[in-house]
Amino acid sequence: MDPVIVVGAGPVGLTLSLALARHDVPCVLLDEGPGKDEQRPARTAVLRDDTAQLVQRLTGTPLTEAGVGTRWTGWRAQRRKQLVQQVTFDDADPSPVHLAQHSLTAALRDAIAKETLVKVSVDSRVDGIEQERSGLTVRTRGPKGTWWRGSYLVGCDGPRSTVRKLLDIRFPGRTAVERHAVAALRTELPWAGEALLHRMPPWRLSGSEVTGRPLADGVWRLDWLLPPRNELVTPEALVARVHETLTGWNGGTTPPYELIDTGVHTVHHRLARRWRVGRAFLAGDAAHLLGALGTQGLDEGLRDAENLAWKLAHVWHHGPSDELLASYQTERRALVAARLRAADQSLPALRGSGGLRAYVPGTTRGHDALLTDGHLGRGPLGAPGTHAGSPLTPAPFPESVPVGTPVGALAVDVRVTAEDGSFVRLRERLGLDHLIVLLVAPGTGVWERRHWAGAGIMPRLTAAVAALPCRAELLVTESYPRAAAHTVLLIRPDGHLVAAFNGVQPGALYAAADIALGGAGEATETSDAG
Repeated sequence: MDPVIVVGAGPVGLTLSLALARHDVPCVLLDEGPGKDEQRPARTAVLRDDTAQLVQRLTGTPLTEAGVGTRWTGWRAQRRKQLVQQVTFDDADPSPVHLAQHSLTAALRDAIAKETLVKVSVDSRVDGIEQERSGLTVRTRGPKGTWWRGSYLVGCDGPRSTVRKLLDIRFPGRTAVERHAVAALRTELPWAGEALLHRMPPWRLSGSEVTGRPLADGVWRLDWLLPPRNELVTPEALVARVHETLTGWNGGTTPPYELIDTGVHTVHHRLARRWRVGRAFLAGDAAHLLGALGTQGLDEGLRDAENLAWKLAHVWHHGPSDELLASYQTERRALVAARLRAADQSLPALRGSGGLRAYVPGTTRGHDALLTDGHLGRGPLGAPGTHAGSPLTPAPFPESVPVGTPVGALAVDVRVTAEDGSFVRLRERLGLDHLIVLLVAPGTGVWERRHWAGAGIMPRLTAAVAALPCRAELLVTESYPRAAAHTVLLIRPDGHLVAAFNGVQPGALYAAADIALGGAGEATETSDAG
């Protein structure tokens, strides 16, 4: 079969290309640029823990250990001179990873350079797409202008997406929802390693809100919320903001600092009407724009890539499944739309002034908590959504049991025993072209796998897994939140829980796996033979 064509070599296109290669799917990455990225320290990304682990899994680069990004030790929310909220991060509640976007793309490009299944074509701008029943053809212009033949196409080419325009997909929404003056600087602040949201700082130039977030190597990114009017931010005005803010945070003394980069960040909210036309798809900023109230559009774009990669891989290896491909838009567009609605509903209260909200007791603290959720990837503004309403999520079976993870949500990253007997984290086994069957078996963590692999219910479960409609990996864990012994969990390649059963239930397990792959979910006689 022809390779998948990925248009756009930003973080989303690079991530999707690597994810497809990990699924043993060849792809062509069309890069409009020269294959290098401008270094802009003030242009950063905040990745939730599971999204950062996705990047690390694909690149083999621990983002924090390699000095690419950093984790915060804590989070502070301050109003005027009062500390109103404080969060301390630890292994059980890890912080997001904050890194410069060019550092992220560099790590992804380095990994792609070693990947034989990804062909990168630089200076290649798409200007034509022709679809047929058996595939599609893409025309590029430029020094390497030519025709490319592919099985599927994914437009990851940003907010001005050429692919979206060629597919005639509308991109409605709101322009300039928020504007921020941004600076990256090297300095020392009183809260070493802690990110800070300061609302209503008692200084003349800093406006209604300023955020300070640490990066690697002693660098900080500072953001000042600008008023709604189209205020011109001159270099002199920005330096004045920096000086005043640092002085205010350091008790009236200005610490030494090195100003590295500056800019103005404008947030738009837009959502493409469709994310798929035939064999062509949209992902990342080509499909959606968001970012108000601390939310992170890039994080959502990487989730698009993870969701789509395993589905394209499955149809590439095993044949077409329209239900499986259609679920990409159903799942991802619904979650991003919910995120946009939550932000749009919160904006009037959080960014308004005076009026009723000034007299409603307790609302200000609630506003601080809501903003914290957006910045930390929690709550309605930032938490990973669930696919409970997805066509790939089966209705409860009679054999189903509840566990600590709702069906359709991301599974908890527990320690598991792999088939080779090694102990790994569950997320290390994601991103491959197979489902995961996870057995909860207390006590197995203290014995080598060979001692219990043929005991108890393991032989029957092994037979049931072998009879599934696609390849699946059987893992074992000592415990899972709110799951009893011998609970069996079925998990998708992107980590979302499909179903949980009480013990070995071959028929229900087969039916759930079939639905997760876009089938009708009918158990076969073979599947009940375990």
